[in-house]
Amino acid sequence: MNIKESAAKQESATTTPLPPMQTTHYLVGSIAFLLLALVSYLVSGVQMVILLSFGLVFGYALFHARFGFTSAFRRFIAVGNGQALRAHMLMLAVAITLFAPILHFGIGFFGVDPAGFVSPVGTSVIVGSFLFGIGMQLGNGCASGTLYSLGGGKSSMILVLISFIIGSVFGAWHFEFWTEDMPNLAGISLAEDTGLGYLGAWVLQMIIFGGVIILTLYVRKKRRPPSMQVLPTTQGWKRMIRGAWPIWVAAIVLALFNALTLMVRGQPWGITGAFALWGSKVAQLLGIDVLQWGYWANGNPQQLEESVFKDSTSVMNFGVMVGAFMAAAAGGIFSFTKKIPFKIAMASILGGMLMGYGARLAFGCNIGAYFGGIASFSVHGWLWMLFGMLGTYVALFIRPLFGLKNPKRDDRFC
Repeated sequence: MNIKESAAKQESATTTPLPPMQTTHYLVGSIAFLLLALVSYLVSGVQMVILLSFGLVFGYALFHARFGFTSAFRRFIAVGNGQALRAHMLMLAVAITLFAPILHFGIGFFGVDPAGFVSPVGTSVIVGSFLFGIGMQLGNGCASGTLYSLGGGKSSMILVLISFIIGSVFGAWHFEFWTEDMPNLAGISLAEDTGLGYLGAWVLQMIIFGGVIILTLYVRKKRRPPSMQVLPTTQGWKRMIRGAWPIWVAAIVLALFNALTLMVRGQPWGITGAFALWGSKVAQLLGIDVLQWGYWANGNPQQLEESVFKDSTSVMNFGVMVGAFMAAAAGGIFSFTKKIPFKIAMASILGGMLMGYGARLAFGCNIGAYFGGIASFSVHGWLWMLFGMLGTYVALFIRPLFGLKNPKRDDRFC
């Protein structure tokens, strides 16, 4: 199935030399991580420090390989390049292979009882993932992409993140309507609700992954798309720290550390729940009684009174941003641009709002719903992928209105 195609092309291509390492920046990132680790330990203990470290690895891996979800969907829909989508399937295949025994046998540390992300199936996830698909193409980044691009110095991601948080608050406000008033079914686990068991569900999903890979290869043969651009890198052991990683390596690292996250915190990796928390805390300060919303009243309202360093999702998000910053500094390419064109700013704000709102409706983003959901054998994860793709297709017609370019068949790279 040629899953390692991207890696082979990178290795066979002429290596583009990296700029010198930005040592001062890397040192600043290291100090920031140590300070965050100290606060995390003092507030929540060693378990939170470990999760912060996992976030650092996620950020490092995402940036080093430029492992994208937004760009992967866009490349495949626009020109038929499925290289990154095949990497997604590898990541998911490794993840379910690790998740299955963890969930079946209840393997956890620090006394946690691991549980996957299995969420309701219906109107909420359909509308939410569709809106998210449009939003991530306008904002030029998904949930993880927003964090790692911001950590890497992309200034427009500040607008995306702020509007993402605002959209998350509106999503939390309307959450009860979409989940209780609109038609939805209970969550469906392919392992526990179908009679397949974890082994049968594992086989079924592996077949689906293989089918997706075959589909991308068929589309590639028919459409002959441009390849993904080779990233500047170095050779030898230094590549672990400051050279670009092959995309398949990042896929395996992300799957491995998501499984470790499941065992350490009792849930898979997530991102956007923290945005709803941060925004709701601000809304409280402004006098809005968010506790009246079903999202908080029926959820975990004590989070609103606690430090964000007691929220593992928030702490891991901090780690992702620091990890991406350190990866960019290690590669000598951190540069914080100051000027944001007006149309890009508008697209960033609108995209962030749609992602924030959509993520709450869909019970997560590309990480919590798509990656975490499918890894947890949840049907809602596949539904998220389908309608996220559909949202991407619609967004391809909207992007040019904001001066955003779509990949074309005659491009040298996409």
